[in-house]
Amino acid sequence: MKRFVSPPLILLQCKPGTERRIVGSCNRWRFPKKPFSGDLLGLSQMCKALNINLDDAQKNPSRLCISKIQKLLSEDLKNKSSRSGEADVILECLGFKWELHLPQLFQSATLARLYLMALMHRAKSTTETVGPRNFIESKNPLALGSQTPSGLKEPSLASGCSELHGDRAPGKTSDGPLVKKMIISLKINDPAVNRVAFALALKNLYMSHVDLTVDDLLGVLASAYILQSTQLFKRCVTMMMNEVSPSTLKGFYLAGCKYKEEQLTVACERWLEMNLVPLMGTQIYLRQVPQDLLLKVLKSPRLFTFSEFDLLKTLVLWVYLQLHTKLQTVPTKETMLTFFHSFPKKCCFLERDVGQGWMPLFLCLRLHNITSGKDLEEIKHINFFPESWLVRVTANHYLTLESGGDMVYSRELSSQAMRFGLVFDQDFTVHSKIICLYGFFFEIKGIKHDATSYSFSMQRIKHTDRECLTMACDYITISVKAERLVRYQIRAYTFVDGKWKQFKTNQITQKFGCNKPCCKSHVLKIQTVGSPIYASFAFIFPVS
Repeated sequence: MKRFVSPPLILLQCKPGTERRIVGSCNRWRFPKKPFSGDLLGLSQMCKALNINLDDAQKNPSRLCISKIQKLLSEDLKNKSSRSGEADVILECLGFKWELHLPQLFQSATLARLYLMALMHRAKSTTETVGPRNFIESKNPLALGSQTPSGLKEPSLASGCSELHGDRAPGKTSDGPLVKKMIISLKINDPAVNRVAFALALKNLYMSHVDLTVDDLLGVLASAYILQSTQLFKRCVTMMMNEVSPSTLKGFYLAGCKYKEEQLTVACERWLEMNLVPLMGTQIYLRQVPQDLLLKVLKSPRLFTFSEFDLLKTLVLWVYLQLHTKLQTVPTKETMLTFFHSFPKKCCFLERDVGQGWMPLFLCLRLHNITSGKDLEEIKHINFFPESWLVRVTANHYLTLESGGDMVYSRELSSQAMRFGLVFDQDFTVHSKIICLYGFFFEIKGIKHDATSYSFSMQRIKHTDRECLTMACDYITISVKAERLVRYQIRAYTFVDGKWKQFKTNQITQKFGCNKPCCKSHVLKIQTVGSPIYASFAFIFPVS
C-alpha cells in the first residue's frame, strides 16, 4: 500500500502596503494604494459599498479612499459627543477666534476642507508617534467626498483661502478626560470682507434665516464666496437683484463681474437701461457708473429716454462729473455749458486728449434725432462734438425737410428710430406729451383704466390745435401735408417680482391723417401691478 504524503505548505509573503480589502458580497479585493487596477467588477462593487458614482471613481480614483477619512471623522465625532455642546473647532480669521461646531462647519465647503486636512494631519502625527497603522494620504482632501458647491469656484490663496496651521489646543470636558480642539486658520485678502459681514456669514451656518440689510450684502456675499456657502451666496445675489438703486448700482455690478454672476450683472444693466436718464441723470451717483456698463446700456435697444437730447445731457453730465471728482452736488446746466465752452475753439472737447477716451460713448448717440434748432445751437455753442458730426446732422435735416419728412438716412427701427418716452407713475390717470418732427405734431399718451390696467398710444394732431400753438417759436417748422407714413413700435417696461417685464406692439407701418380715425395709432394694452411703467415710442418717417 502506498502512502500519500501531503505536499509542504508554501508561505507567500506579501509586500508591504498590499493588505487586502474586502468589498461587495463576492469577497473581491484590491490593494489600497492601487484604487483601480482594471478590475471593473470589483470596482463597481466597491463603489456600491461606498455609495460613490462609478464614472466619478474612474475619473478620480482617489475618491475610493473616502472610507479612511470617514473612519477618522466618525472617531473624531464620537470623541466630541461627550462635550455637551462645547465648540469642536476654533477658526482663526480676521484677527478673531471663532468657535464652531462640526454640524455647522460642514455646511461650508472651505471650512470642511480645512477641517479634513487638520484631521489627516493629526492622524498622521499619531501614526508617527505610536507606530505604523493603515493610513492613506491625499493631496486634496476635498476630492475625497466633499465637492465644491455648484456655482462657486474653489477659492485659491489669492482669493482669500490660506493653508492650515497645525496647532492644537487642549481642553477638558466635565467628565475630566483630555480632548483636543482643532484650530484651523483662514486668511482672507478680500477687502470687501469685514468682521461684521463674516460674522453674519458664520451665523448663517447656525440659523435658517439671518436678517441682512442692503449695507451688509457686499460683505456677506464676499464672505459666502470664500466660505463656499452656496445657499447664502445665492440669497445675497437674489437680494441684490431686487435692491439695485443709484447708490448700490456700482458695487453690485462690480461684484457680479468679480464673482462671474451673470444674472447679477444683467440685472444691473436692465435697471440702468430704464433709469439712466430719468433717475441717474439727476443724481450725483451718476459719477459712479462704470464706463463699460454705460457703453453696454447705450448700445441696448431697450434704453429708455424722454428724448435724444435728454440722453445727450445725461452723458455730458457724466463726463463733467468724471472731471470734477470732488463735486458733491449736481451742477446746473449753465455751469456745465460754461465749463465746456471755456476750452479753446481750435479743437472740440471729444478730440482732445482728455475726451478721446469717451468718444465710443457719444458714437452711440443718435444725433440726427435732435431736430430742435434751439438744441442744435446749444450743442454747437459748447464746442463738444467734432464739426463734421454736426455738419452731417444738419445736412440730413435739410434733406428730410426737402423730402417732405422722409428720413432717407434712417431705415432700422431698432437702431436708428426717433425715440421718446413717458414714465407713468401710480399717481397718474392720464399722462401725455406733444412732440414735433419736421413739421408734424404727435401726442404720445398713457391712460390708467384701473389699478392694474393701462394703455399707451400715439396720435397725430393738427398744427392749429392749441397744444401745438403753445410750442410755436422761431425754431418750429410746420407741415401742411394731409398724410404722413410712419413706421412705429410702442413698448412698456415694468419691474415685477424681481424681474423686468416687457410689453410691446409689432413694428407697424401706418398712414397718419389729421382727422379721426386715421390720426390714431394702435393701442398697447397691458395688465400689470408694477410701478412705475416706462413707455417708449420709437418711429421713423419712411420714404412715402
